[in-house]
Amino acid sequence: MNLHKFVRTVPDFPKDGILFRDITPLLADIEAFNFAIDNMVLLSKQCRPDIVAGIESSGFLFGAPISLRLGLPFVPIRKEGKLPFEKKTARYDLEYGDDMLEIHVDAFQPGQKVLVVDDLIATGGTLEASSRLVESLNAEVVGLCVLIELSGFGAKEFLSGRKVLSVLRF
Repeated sequence: MNLHKFVRTVPDFPKDGILFRDITPLLADIEAFNFAIDNMVLLSKQCRPDIVAGIESSGFLFGAPISLRLGLPFVPIRKEGKLPFEKKTARYDLEYGDDMLEIHVDAFQPGQKVLVVDDLIATGGTLEASSRLVESLNAEVVGLCVLIELSGFGAKEFLSGRKVLSVLRF
């Protein structure tokens, strides 16, 4: 199945000069969504994770089904102010601003192998901050799995040494 046709390109969103990759058509088509999850699961298996972490919010859409299919626990990495318990934080730069992520301090056991999931990678800032959070809890990031990898933003160089797995490239 050609998943590219289920990703809509929206120019100048959220600001001028940005080509936004909209995954809502993919999510609305059960066969395409299922095929995307199947492919992400196949990629993820090679990392042999113990646990899956998804980045708010689109990382939840893909991370939770991946964790279920792999029979593994799921941990949310949330945006600032969303977690009720003791947490660690990491600030990062976006393609068009900056933000902060948080994770509960008891999210992982020391040495656990973590697969970090998001919908898309452009600059790699969100995945890098998430990786720092995972590693700050003495867990190991064994892979970064995304549906879409955007070229030309330098993410692979920025995330040098990390295993980046993607289903689609634009």
